Amino acid sequence: MASGFFALFDDIALLMDDITTMSQVATKKTVGILGDDLAVNAQKASGFASSRELPVIWAITKGSFINKVIILPIAFLLSAFAPWLIVPILMIGGVYLAFEGAEKIYEYFVPHEQERKAIETLEEKSQEQILADEKAKIKSAIITDFILSVEIVIIALSAVATEVLSVQIAVVSFVAFLATVGVYGLVALLVRMDDFGYKLIATNGGESRVGEFFVTALPKVIQSLAVIGTLAMLLVAGGIYLHNWHALHEALHFMPSLVSELLVGLIVGAIAVVGVKLFKMVKN
Repeated sequence: MASGFFALFDDIALLMDDITTMSQVATKKTVGILGDDLAVNAQKASGFASSRELPVIWAITKGSFINKVIILPIAFLLSAFAPWLIVPILMIGGVYLAFEGAEKIYEYFVPHEQERKAIETLEEKSQEQILADEKAKIKSAIITDFILSVEIVIIALSAVATEVLSVQIAVVSFVAFLATVGVYGLVALLVRMDDFGYKLIATNGGESRVGEFFVTALPKVIQSLAVIGTLAMLLVAGGIYLHNWHALHEALHFMPSLVSELLVGLIVGAIAVVGVKLFKMVKN
């Protein structure tokens, strides 16, 4: 009986060792997309009133956890029974990300009439309108998180595809959990930089170079995240197509990967934006 228990503990120890090792491998493979995830979601979670920043981030975080709960079992089932569906799903998600990125560029150069009016009447908005806008932004952030989460889960799953099912489930679930907790934890720290700076200034009698640095740096960080987040969406979308479309990868192999991914993301995004605009024109 005792030997049976020791054998069980030995098996558990070996399994945990496999999980730890493969988790490191999977995390290294997803580190790029996690960086893009951070940039995109930090940009999505910024731009709110100071008192609403943490509640908004928490709402997006809860949505991200729900996304993972939905994605993980579906990913395991697809990997086991219909692996040929994974690439088409990734490409559809890539179109959405490219559209989001390209639309932001389009709106920067050609602002919508509704946005001009919104800026002009910002002070006249009621509390209900502000909350409605907040909900719309949270919904958009959760949808984007869903697409990025699919990419993270699929990449992590590919890293452990040859392992037993128990290791696959443990490793991919760990990476998915890390993606949510790590990314949104860092997002929360980023958007509260100014509060930390003000506290340093108050603690030091009204003078603190470090505190002033954090306060003055926040607007620049937010502006930078808007640019980085847009580029990240285009890069992720372009990377999805280049990594899963062999002919396209071969045609653009002479370019640096960042350039080719950005180019493909822009092209896919531009086509998607034009398609949506034409659809709206026909519909109206």
